[in-house]
Amino acid sequence: MQGDNDQLASFWMPFTANRSYKAHPRQLVSASGMYYRSSDGREILDGTAGLWCSNAGHCRPEITEAIAKAAATLDFAPTFQLGHPLPFELAQRLAALMPEGLDRIFFTNSGSESVDTALKIALAIQRAKGQGARTRLIGRERGYHGTGFGGITVGGLVNNRRVFSTLSGADHLRHTHDLTRNAFTRGFPQHGAELADDLQRLVDLHGAETIAAVIVEPMAGSTGVLVPPVGYLQRLREICDRNGIILIFDEVITAFGRVGAATAAEAWGVIPDIITMAKGLTNAAVPMGAVAVKRELHDAVLDSVAGGIELFHGYTYSGHPLASAAGLATLDLYARDGLFDRANDLAACWEDAAHSLKGRRHVIDIRTIGLVAGIELEPRRGAPTARAMELFHAAFDDGLLVRATGDIIALSPPLIVEKDQIDEMFGKLGELLNAIE
Repeated sequence: MQGDNDQLASFWMPFTANRSYKAHPRQLVSASGMYYRSSDGREILDGTAGLWCSNAGHCRPEITEAIAKAAATLDFAPTFQLGHPLPFELAQRLAALMPEGLDRIFFTNSGSESVDTALKIALAIQRAKGQGARTRLIGRERGYHGTGFGGITVGGLVNNRRVFSTLSGADHLRHTHDLTRNAFTRGFPQHGAELADDLQRLVDLHGAETIAAVIVEPMAGSTGVLVPPVGYLQRLREICDRNGIILIFDEVITAFGRVGAATAAEAWGVIPDIITMAKGLTNAAVPMGAVAVKRELHDAVLDSVAGGIELFHGYTYSGHPLASAAGLATLDLYARDGLFDRANDLAACWEDAAHSLKGRRHVIDIRTIGLVAGIELEPRRGAPTARAMELFHAAFDDGLLVRATGDIIALSPPLIVEKDQIDEMFGKLGELLNAIE
């Protein structure tokens, strides 16, 4: 690695091969609309909305101006036993976008914090309802729920877990990926709804009276775009209802238009008890997350306490003025430009372009839903993940930002993407697939 005085050495980068990156850095220095600009002056077409988050495109003036105004008016105000107007307004606006009943909003600063908050709220709800023995949390294999201790406990990505201790008492459903039966599916796979019965198996194993909540991503994004099989989420909802288990949807990726509605819960007609959000909430201009909770569950917690603080949880920056201003401006922009409908309007074009890569070298599966695609590559013998990472680097050098996760290339562009840009993305990938070994 480079010397201690090197300008890149001090920053310990997250989820990055630091030595490799700092030997051959690729830097982004500005952004506008659908494009980044690299440090060597090239335009980079954004095929990933940054990290699934800049849904309205980059550096939208409506958002940047709202942030600047907030910074000049009220740079910070605490929300412990005090308040300021913006988070109350944002919570009301956000509640109106949620499925009916999920109208109580708790603000965080990230998806990881949203997940840990949701898990703690679920435990508090069960205790408030006289079910304090319900402490077990259920996640899913290949699930990603951030990097807090709660998130990695219910998460199912081994590299995120192996070095760290996790919380006791958790268990996991099997993942839904079935390459044999569901390869090259457009939309929801036909096979795999029965995998939801894993939850009933865990109920039979541990006892319903010990299980507080189950958390799943409606679409598992970070692991490589695993779309739920037809009927899978509905079956999970039914099992939770029968057994008094709180159902949490982690919508950090799927919320705010990614699958054609404000939430996947709305788009796909399955309503959880709690929804976690972040990323697109502020168009990633200022870090912020949120947790939406059903009103009756929120009220159960408040009503269980005779007086004083009802939930001993929160963050210094919960409802921060700049983040709240960014969130309000972002929601205005989504509404004005009809961006939640874009995934539906472009779905056919997106699917056709993505599935045009079927038959290309190395491609063993393609999965699409809304404005998301996962292109699974055959692992390189003796070097798993290397082929996708090589394609990630080659795409960047060719003016396209994609995401490599394992042996999968994931795409999730800003919702302002145009059809010619979609064609450009998959055209470039097709050429690069032919070039790499």
